Amino acid sequence: IEPDGRKTHHLRHFLLSREISAEAFLRVVRAHWTIENQLHWVLDVAFCEDAARNRKDNGPQNLSILRKLALNIIRQHPDKASIRRKIKKAGWDDQFLISMIAHMQ
Repeated sequence: IEPDGRKTHHLRHFLLSREISAEAFLRVVRAHWTIENQLHWVLDVAFCEDAARNRKDNGPQNLSILRKLALNIIRQHPDKASIRRKIKKAGWDDQFLISMIAHMQ
């Protein structure tokens, strides 16, 4: 129901390799959006991945791997600050950066 009171209907088509129940399908769709929200959105917001201008040869893949490695390092650190704040703090404070690298496993 739209804010103005109109009723709308959305129809989506999905292509699957096998039949699954509605409950299992719902889990699959939600799992996809979990990946989108926990990884891709964070990479775009924290690392401005969508604004990257590198398009030649292996550059995009190489930088994608480095961004994901950096995100894993940031998430491993026990500091409770946000990802953006940890990135800024690591840029300003060499000791914090070293402590982030030291927490890698």
